Amino acid sequence: MKKYSRTFRFLKTHRNLTEVLTDHKLASLGDAFINFVYSLALSNMKKQPCGAKVKGRVLAEAFKKAGLRKYMPSRITRHMLADAVEALVVYAWLHHYITLEDCSEILEKTEDLVEGLSQLLLMIKDRITF
Repeated sequence: MKKYSRTFRFLKTHRNLTEVLTDHKLASLGDAFINFVYSLALSNMKKQPCGAKVKGRVLAEAFKKAGLRKYMPSRITRHMLADAVEALVVYAWLHHYITLEDCSEILEKTEDLVEGLSQLLLMIKDRITF
C-alpha cells in the first residue's frame, strides 16, 4: 500500500484495538469522515455531487457483523458501537492503513450499506497492527 506523507500533530499512541474503539475524540472526527466517504461513494454512484449521513443504527449493525464486538467493554449502547466504527475508520485513515479511495470503492461496490461498512471494517482489522 502506498504511504502518503501526511502528518497529524494531534495523534496519540494507542496500545491496542480497544483503545482505538473507545476513543471519543477520534469518534468525533470519524463521524465527519464516515459521512464524507459515504457522500463521496453516493456521488460516484449517482454521477452527481450529493451529501448524506450514515445513521448510528447502520454503523452499529456493521460493527457487529464484522465481529468486532469482542473488543469492546461489556456494557455498551448502540451509540457506543457507532462511535467505535467512526473511531476505527478515521484511525485507519490517519495511520495510512486505508485510503479515501479504499473506503469509497468498497461502499460503491456493495448495494447494502451495512455490508459495505462491515467489509471496510474487516479490511481495516486485517491491516492494522499494534
